[in-house]
Amino acid sequence: MEHVNQLRQLGLFDAKVPRYTSYPPATKFSNDVTGPIFLDWVRAIAPGARISLYLHVPFCRRLCWFCACRTQGVRSDEPVSAYLATLKQEIALLGQALPAGVSVARLHWGGGTPTLLSAAAMRDLAEALHRALPFAHDAEFSVEIDPNEIDAPRIDALAAAGMNRASIGVQDFDPDIQQIIGRVQSYEVTRTAVEGLRAAGIQSLNADILFGLPDQTQARLSDSVQMLLSLSPDRVALYGYAHVPWMAKRQALIPTDALPSPEARLALFDTARRLFLWDGYAEIGIDHFAKPGDSMAQAAKAGHLRRNFQGYTDDTCDVLIGLGASAISRFPQGFAQNASSTAAYQKAVRAGEMATGRGHIFKGEDKMRARMIEMLMCDFRIDGAAILRDFDITPDRLGAILGAAAQQFPGMLRLAGHGLTIEPQGRALTRMIARAFDAYEMRAEGHSSAI
Repeated sequence: MEHVNQLRQLGLFDAKVPRYTSYPPATKFSNDVTGPIFLDWVRAIAPGARISLYLHVPFCRRLCWFCACRTQGVRSDEPVSAYLATLKQEIALLGQALPAGVSVARLHWGGGTPTLLSAAAMRDLAEALHRALPFAHDAEFSVEIDPNEIDAPRIDALAAAGMNRASIGVQDFDPDIQQIIGRVQSYEVTRTAVEGLRAAGIQSLNADILFGLPDQTQARLSDSVQMLLSLSPDRVALYGYAHVPWMAKRQALIPTDALPSPEARLALFDTARRLFLWDGYAEIGIDHFAKPGDSMAQAAKAGHLRRNFQGYTDDTCDVLIGLGASAISRFPQGFAQNASSTAAYQKAVRAGEMATGRGHIFKGEDKMRARMIEMLMCDFRIDGAAILRDFDITPDRLGAILGAAAQQFPGMLRLAGHGLTIEPQGRALTRMIARAFDAYEMRAEGHSSAI
């Protein structure tokens, strides 16, 4: 109880902070980055470099009320077919701009619901990618799978296209909670999807589960976690439900009086965390777990864990290119985001242009602060020696930045040498501590709860 009181006094239960999947967060992007700038950055990629691709499918057959992703509901295949035609055109434009020898080392299909595509559409899209872009021999291809929207033909099409990692959204297996959040997905349906993926040779499986949902209790969450563990996923993301109805209008359908208090959210997280640890999973950053033999667990152990728009990753490519409406790209020079609306995105690409609508050009201390925040989010420490080696900063200046953060969180941070470490009792504050290194003004209404 004393620990909870300390966290309360430091503002954990009241704070609204970014998830820091990028720095600066996407809420701070501007209109300074345009299509020509995006192409300049693409052409500046070193010949022979390995890059990552993210492909966004912004459609769902039904809209889950809890979701804050950029998606739209569709009842027919016509909008999807038109979007795919544009997406293939964007892929071709990218292929023409890439320098010689650049290869794709990572490919991820996200959404929305990528698996609402027919098997034929999946094959067609994969063929378009391989025609336009060279893939590395060891490329990882992952796809977000909706167990309600997958069958054997689609699994076979994805496996034939090279998918070797699948990511399944679970959220919660309790039927009452599923009704409240607008996501009905039985354990049996989920298990069938998992068995189908493994029968097709897809052995690497990720899963997402949520805490902080309406009417969720420790007992209910324990049941859901144990059901998920019976499916033996290689990685699990334990995300806190972010109730942001001012950003995601559909969340207004979720009763706010049924949401757990911040203190209850912390207890829910701890309940699930203990179950994953008891089952032998390694703890990864603030909200991920992985089997010890998984590449993400190995990356975390070796200090190579990274942070991107999908959360934690072992992907070390310097360039991530996002394809599709609202997709975000990351370059050494900055971030570029495609137009969010499918209409604006399609209009630009059909005119033979890149659909970049906004982004951020790195300046000043951006890269240094981004690395410091990433270190905190991944390793719970800032390696001061690495910061001094890699960036133009004096020891006195670094010491002042670290010292100012330590003063904000008494008893939770340890200064040693030129570095800083979050003590175990302070790890729940990690996102708040990261904000202490954020030079951009943060508006509470644009972000989610710190726990």
